[in-house]
Amino acid sequence: MSEIISTGLTSLLGIKTPLIVPPMAGVSGELILNSNFRMISTGYQPAEVLISELSLARSLLEIQSPTGKLPIGVGFLGWLLDKMPFDEAKSLLNAASSANVQALWFSFGSDLGKWVQYVREHFPTENSLIFVQVNSVEEAIHAVENLKADVVVAQGIESGGHGSGHAPPLSELLQGILAQSYNSSHQPVFLAAGGLANGADIASQLTLGAAGAVMGTRFLLTPESKYTDAQREALIVARSEDTVRTMAFDHARGTIDWPEGIDGRGLRNDTVLDFERGESINVIQSRFKEGTRTQDRKRFLVWAGTGVGSMNRVMPAKDVVKELHEECQQQLAVDSKKLDL
Repeated sequence: MSEIISTGLTSLLGIKTPLIVPPMAGVSGELILNSNFRMISTGYQPAEVLISELSLARSLLEIQSPTGKLPIGVGFLGWLLDKMPFDEAKSLLNAASSANVQALWFSFGSDLGKWVQYVREHFPTENSLIFVQVNSVEEAIHAVENLKADVVVAQGIESGGHGSGHAPPLSELLQGILAQSYNSSHQPVFLAAGGLANGADIASQLTLGAAGAVMGTRFLLTPESKYTDAQREALIVARSEDTVRTMAFDHARGTIDWPEGIDGRGLRNDTVLDFERGESINVIQSRFKEGTRTQDRKRFLVWAGTGVGSMNRVMPAKDVVKELHEECQQQLAVDSKKLDL
């Protein structure tokens, strides 16, 4: 990989490529080692599981000191923290603090300020950067003006996994956020997320004013992710129009407590069709469970953004980062030449 693509994100995190792999529950694996800058998702797991994953990350990254800076982030679901007994929520946050992670990512909560405040009051302020994911201009203004986020992640409707079903397209969302925040006294780093597939996509977001991109689906197509071979094959053959926003998979898994308006984008299959035609939840759950056990593409869950149609092979994560970096550089050079004409 050649020289650093210099942006506010690369400067903030000390990385070469303006790229983040977001928190994705159940798929981290050795992506921690090879994916530029990686977020671990806490999901529904207790503090003990997070502590174990952070210990594994420290081992994989060969950080000898138990208190040395751990150059990864941890993602928290605000609404899930809200539902927990306060001591359990604090245990999760404290686990991340004790591991000295570089960043904390907050999303999907009506009172994220409560948890951001807890972090700032109880963690050394120089330790962890605050990332806040947003799905609207209004949420972004709150993240900038009230939460004083270090990084604001604009997640468009194209994004795979969970997000707001009412979010605008990424380019519209990002431009609206940047326009509103231009005169703010607090200037965070802004990232773009949703439907991004290659280095040219990253370059286009940088051109629009983002400091970097967030890409999840592309990194599911790596041997380091915990996706199965069958799930990766489903991604390889999928077209962009095969993705759908739905709560079908949450009903199938019994994870339906997401805030109003939040759903997930994944590959449409028979689980989705059963849900849409009103099949009983018991039947959907039974078929989903069996399909997951047998790795039946017609039944199991594969989260995917709209960029999936441009992804056609499995590559090691470090090679994906290298390819994305080089594609981004090439596109930026092309754009620069056009401006000079």
